[in-house]
Amino acid sequence: MKKIGWMWLAGLAFASSVQAQKIEEVLQSVEQNNKELQAVFHSTEAAKMEVQMQNNLEDPSVEYSPFFAKGVDGMASSELVVTQGFDFPTLYAARNRSGKLQKDVLDRQQQALRRDILLQAKNLCLDLIRLNQEQALLMERQKNADALLQLFEKRLKEGDANALEVNKIKMERMKVQTEVAQNHAAHRTALQQLLAMNGNLPLEFAEDRYPAVEAIRDYHTLYNEVMMQDADLQAADAASRAAAEQVSVNKQNWLPKLEVGYRRNTSVGEKSNGFLVGGSFPIFSNRKKLKIAKAQALSANLQLDNTRLQVEARIQGQFNEMQQLQEAMQAYDVPLMHHTLRLLYDAVTAGQLSIIDFYVEADNVYGNLQSYITLENQYQKLMADIYKNRL
Repeated sequence: MKKIGWMWLAGLAFASSVQAQKIEEVLQSVEQNNKELQAVFHSTEAAKMEVQMQNNLEDPSVEYSPFFAKGVDGMASSELVVTQGFDFPTLYAARNRSGKLQKDVLDRQQQALRRDILLQAKNLCLDLIRLNQEQALLMERQKNADALLQLFEKRLKEGDANALEVNKIKMERMKVQTEVAQNHAAHRTALQQLLAMNGNLPLEFAEDRYPAVEAIRDYHTLYNEVMMQDADLQAADAASRAAAEQVSVNKQNWLPKLEVGYRRNTSVGEKSNGFLVGGSFPIFSNRKKLKIAKAQALSANLQLDNTRLQVEARIQGQFNEMQQLQEAMQAYDVPLMHHTLRLLYDAVTAGQLSIIDFYVEADNVYGNLQSYITLENQYQKLMADIYKNRL
């Protein structure tokens, strides 16, 4: 039994390494072809350009005024004014720093969305693996039921079996066929969702073994990794830093706006050129902007604290759930259950066990195998969520 168990584990490890590669290929394809990711990429680029435009110079102004007078043919005099307004020089440097932080926020938000989409695609792959495992189990049940039906129909003709036993096998076949149809429908639905995430481009995914999952050594190792890599936390931190820098920008908004220009006046027989220098003080336009920026910075800090608390709570909950699932999975001896099914089948075909007793025992074993498949899928999806920031 130990030898069989080790061979089964070795085969699982080999299949898992191959499977991990194939899941990576699916995720790479989704990342390349997903329409939502493409849309967010372009909207992020547009938002970055809008941030950059906030630090542009004002448009230059050109004014020309002709004057007319009695007794003068044509134009008596004219005035040409060309001006360029700009903010106080230190304000451009402050806005440049703020703009970089705002762009970083956009990048972090895009990375968080990318992670969530790839996690959704990976969960669909894990569900397809579960459905393929269930399908293999159902095919085994259907194969056994077909063989038993053929055997007991022959025995019925020979008088070695009764109609009740044959009907029991037929009902089992009907039950299995229904479950097979439900499995196929769920498989098509999951695969169609995965194809939609891939831009409706074809994908081939027929694996029935999960990828190898890196074991978590202890809670502190998990905590440190997630707190350093969590995309939501990084986005919230970037937003907090950007809001704080925006306060610094608004503190300089009281500085005067400057204006320089060229002025030319002409009249009959006279021409004059000069320079124009002026400024304006933002007494009214800057009103309450600093208070608004401080309130937004406080809100961003609170959002950061809330995100940090949520991430910490999620880590603790996932770690506890992982331990419980591991303990539950260790309680199942999958090779033993398959061996038991083989013994039951041999016993019923040899006439050592009634068909009624066979299905009572076999249904119990099949139920345990189904529970293990569901449990393993739950564990794999939990680990995918724990390691989602590695995607």
